Amino acid sequence: MLSVMALLHCHFFSETLTLAVSMYVILPEASRTGKRGMRATIRHPTLLLLHGLSDDHTIWIRRTAIERYATERGLAVVMPAAGRSYYQDMAAGPRYWTFISEEVPRAARAFFPLSSARQDNFGAGLSMGGYGAFRLALSFPDRYAAAASLSGALDIVARYRCALREQTPYTRTELRSIFGSRPRLGGSPADLFQLARRVARGRRSRPRLYQYCGTADFLYADNLRFRDHARRLGLELTYVEDAGDHQWRYWDEQIARVIKWLPLPAV
Repeated sequence: MLSVMALLHCHFFSETLTLAVSMYVILPEASRTGKRGMRATIRHPTLLLLHGLSDDHTIWIRRTAIERYATERGLAVVMPAAGRSYYQDMAAGPRYWTFISEEVPRAARAFFPLSSARQDNFGAGLSMGGYGAFRLALSFPDRYAAAASLSGALDIVARYRCALREQTPYTRTELRSIFGSRPRLGGSPADLFQLARRVARGRRSRPRLYQYCGTADFLYADNLRFRDHARRLGLELTYVEDAGDHQWRYWDEQIARVIKWLPLPAV
């Protein structure tokens, strides 16, 4: 029997950002009955689902059937807004990495019956959000059992260098406001390649990774570099590619596959 889901638009004040913020939450309504007939609240498995550079917390609901896919697995989905932050504590702006990695999970569990157990927590995202999802899982392998990147901007060093070469002053100015004027991104806590090396060397649990990118996507070369790096390290990576480019028609199909791929018990 499939779960009945609620769609909630949550507004709250972020102490990290000192700003009123919003997130969408898809939440199973079902509860189970205890042995003595008391209604015991289930702590739901949760997917933290991140948006891309030009979107906000509403985009996954607007462009995909994420609510239906989550219903089929009894999965709660938390979709916060993070602006154009690249999921960083910005050099000249708000601390969005702290907000997403620490405050959002803590607030969501305070507001809703969500599980804090590692085996029940997952991350996913597209483009900039794919980077954010992998950063979450690789930074906190003790908190996340799996993560998925769809057309992710996974090579942050290459993305920064590319932006500086482009003839778009706004792009250069924006990237410098996020990372600083002379950042050392390679080997930093923001570098997925370094984070993957650390996870591979460590004795802690390794998150399962799902990576998708189309061969016509402008981020395809970045994705190949990360795929090969993760495979050399021996990380558990499911890699999928097709002839697609950077479009929602592919991400809708892939997020459905991701939710089926997550290590969840059958509903």
